[in-house]
Amino acid sequence: MQALEVVLPGVVEPEGLRLRHRDLPSPAAGQVVVRVEAGGVSFAEQQMRRAKYYDQPAFPFVPGYDLVGTVAEVGPGVPADLVGRRFAALTKIGGWADHVLLPAADLVPVPAGVDPAEAESFVVNGITAWQMLHRVARVRAGQTVLVHGANGGVGSTLVQLARLAGATVIGTASPRNHDAVRALGAAPVDYRDPDLPRRVRDLAPGGVDAVFDHVGGPGIVDSYRLLAPRGTLVSYGTASTKNDQGSSRLPVLRLFARLLWWNALPNGHRAAFYNIWAGKRRRAAFQARLADDLGSVFALLAQGKLTAQVAARIPLAEVARAVRLAESGTVTGKVVLVP
Repeated sequence: MQALEVVLPGVVEPEGLRLRHRDLPSPAAGQVVVRVEAGGVSFAEQQMRRAKYYDQPAFPFVPGYDLVGTVAEVGPGVPADLVGRRFAALTKIGGWADHVLLPAADLVPVPAGVDPAEAESFVVNGITAWQMLHRVARVRAGQTVLVHGANGGVGSTLVQLARLAGATVIGTASPRNHDAVRALGAAPVDYRDPDLPRRVRDLAPGGVDAVFDHVGGPGIVDSYRLLAPRGTLVSYGTASTKNDQGSSRLPVLRLFARLLWWNALPNGHRAAFYNIWAGKRRRAAFQARLADDLGSVFALLAQGKLTAQVAARIPLAEVARAVRLAESGTVTGKVVLVP
């Protein structure tokens, strides 16, 4: 079987991404071949293109953090009835292709009748949002949370899940996206407003019970100061440094040091850094937790309780256009590649 895939050869503009065909080996024991129906363009790939992702592999490689597709072939030891069924997978790399070889244990079932692109928009975004909300911050009904980037893929999912949990949500976004944020059920605040902390305080005079911050940089201090007593700051990225020159690791290490210092303070606040791959060394437990959490998100999607935010569906062969759009900051939700 031949696979069409996208290769990231180095630090290039989106137009420097290359397409290639390669022979895909038959699946070995425990493996499957998945015919990809939808692959996401996430912030992780945007950082990898700049060599800014914390632990990305050496160039060249095939990007693609997550996907949804149908099993086309199974290897020895894998049930034959998986063929023809739709699954999602978290891949980290390798997903930007029309066929991929994956461990069968990494597959999470997609409910029947759910559109592949809509399911794709909730794979990495859904796992991230669900685990930050329920496993890290443990948000409860009646609480108030602040979501930075509320119009983005993770942000829009966080808003919806927090509202379903009974929380009040304040979401930062550019003014052009405020209507979309309101439609999701959050009170929008302009993220560029120099008085942003005061705007949030006007909406939550006692502070917020949780802040979800993917930006990092100096603004994370404001996020921490906005916490209510016993509130939790969940940091999950350093988007503010995406165009900086220099080490991709230094901003993350500085952030870790700051969070550790805050946790040492006797003020009752908690600061955590969320990493979707935490615990992967205990593979079976990691896979079970991932399947449970993504399964919960997919169930809400199938029940119509979550609305997929698919910004665009773009052919794999037009990957440069997809990356440009995803990086433009002008869309709500996730750009999806459709092989």
